[in-house]
Amino acid sequence: MFMKSKRILITGPLGHIGSKFIHNIKPGDFEKVMLIDNLSTQRYCSLFNLPKDVPFHFIEAAILAVDLNSLCKDVDVVLHLAAITDAANSFEIADQVERMNYGGTEKVAKACAVNNCRLIFISTTSVYGTQDELVDENCAADDLKPQSPYAESKLKAEDLLSQMGKSDGLKYIICRFGTIFGTSIGMRFHTAINKFCWQAVNGLPITVWRTALDQKRPYLHLADAISAIKFILKLDLFDNQIYNVLTTNASVRQITEIIKKYVPQINIQLVDAAIMNQLSYNVLNYKFKQHGFNFQANLEEGIAETLNLLKGFHCRDKD
Repeated sequence: MFMKSKRILITGPLGHIGSKFIHNIKPGDFEKVMLIDNLSTQRYCSLFNLPKDVPFHFIEAAILAVDLNSLCKDVDVVLHLAAITDAANSFEIADQVERMNYGGTEKVAKACAVNNCRLIFISTTSVYGTQDELVDENCAADDLKPQSPYAESKLKAEDLLSQMGKSDGLKYIICRFGTIFGTSIGMRFHTAINKFCWQAVNGLPITVWRTALDQKRPYLHLADAISAIKFILKLDLFDNQIYNVLTTNASVRQITEIIKKYVPQINIQLVDAAIMNQLSYNVLNYKFKQHGFNFQANLEEGIAETLNLLKGFHCRDKD
């Protein structure tokens, strides 16, 4: 059982991370598991075959519309996953991203503060834009240069939580997740590794941003992500701190070389994109590991797992 976190509310539970988490809950972990999702992405399948004897309560609603204050009266901790996460396409819907990612977090945080709930906020390592080769949570504010409306909204939400921790007594933890890879029932294929795997299996060119082939980025295996959330709950680690949570740093070239082991005939196509000026850097995860957490997954097993999931897929004949 998770210490002190007997009743949990999860926003956005049907997505890539949330679906994996809820399917890994065991009887006795929680007295109550409340799930809030507006089903806008129609991932009904994430609710299929949920673990038996777990007290799930599903609410179909948008967090910006539902009465979170009332719901939070009956929970100990909120795992806030609801967000628009497609960084590359966030330029076209910047206002919507701001409203959902920042405004939604503000509403969740206020409900937590009023009801003395602890909050797990999932941010992103995309907030970094430093020229330093190695970056950690102590980097200068000037080195936080998010390259998309998505990352900007997450950084703005981080600042809000910091202020509310001081002014409203909010207890929270901020996890800057690396780009998620690995499989779940609610997974999507717009992020780098998953997209590359889909393209490779489909016989399509692997589209890489022109400046990014040898730039390093942080990645987080979904298994490590779920273990990290459980670790936070077990330790009751709500210390109002920011933690980088990532399995490894890797370049696109390294990723495509692994894919090539399983799908030999791949073609890399360099493309222009709105996010073109972010520099190469390694994100450090020592701060989180100092609490005793052990990242156990690796890049190749996550790629192999995703490709194996698609092994029965056959692309249509090209004209």
